[in-house]
Amino acid sequence: MFSASDGLHIAHVSQDISRSSTNSRPEGRRTRIFVIFVVGMAGSGKSLLVASFSEFLRSTEQNVMILNLDPGATVLPYNPDVDVRAYVDIDELMEKYKLGPNGALIMASDIAADHLEEMRGELEAEGPDFVLADTPGQIELFAFRESGPYFSNAISEESKAVLYTLDAPFCRNPMNFVSNLFLAAAVYARLRQPQIYALTKTDLVSDEELDRVVEWAGEIEQLENALEATPGDTGSLIARDLAVAVHSTGLVFETIPVSAKSNAGLLELNASLTRALTGGEELRP
Repeated sequence: MFSASDGLHIAHVSQDISRSSTNSRPEGRRTRIFVIFVVGMAGSGKSLLVASFSEFLRSTEQNVMILNLDPGATVLPYNPDVDVRAYVDIDELMEKYKLGPNGALIMASDIAADHLEEMRGELEAEGPDFVLADTPGQIELFAFRESGPYFSNAISEESKAVLYTLDAPFCRNPMNFVSNLFLAAAVYARLRQPQIYALTKTDLVSDEELDRVVEWAGEIEQLENALEATPGDTGSLIARDLAVAVHSTGLVFETIPVSAKSNAGLLELNASLTRALTGGEELRP
């Protein structure tokens, strides 16, 4: 089910990553596919958002496919149209290479790069307007392995974007919010694609808490004030310096509050992603 040679697969993947994204492309054929990579910390609601957002897009008559890039997923809230698990098997890797769960996930993520052209071919055969790519729960498996930037560059010749999910219950603490902000900046530095920020699980926080987090994302002074009011001198000072450093890069962290449960904010999310991908032109089948 996988093509790794015993003990030498990582080096093989590194060679594959240098390949041009136009290999095996039929001459004269151009399939217009926009890809949205949904990335975020474990438990931030990526898969549920993919499920609800895909249904929302279909309800507006937009042609969308779901690509599952999590080789370790056991239960998903949607039926993926293209699934990395069809190309790599975690249990088989653990047995053959005597790996633990984490080692198998790392190897599976690298092996997945070998099958990018096959997954791309599946997508192009159907010709969707949008692809929602659900990335692994462990953010480092996609954003910080070589296979992540390879996928984000080579999966389509059209525009791509990253939808970064910020867990609202987690982010209502200003220290946690800064940690997530710093991680989001690191993801942008790795993937170098337009990045949109969704504040997820908003149905689990109060309106007051939600407004506060949105304010922190847009106004560095408000975030600094919240950090200064947080108990713990050293931690809050470090968090404040990190927040100022990220803000000084010029990255815009405007967040879009959404709820996969109530579908709140999905219209605004669609508009923001459409602007990032197509310059504002809403696609129709």
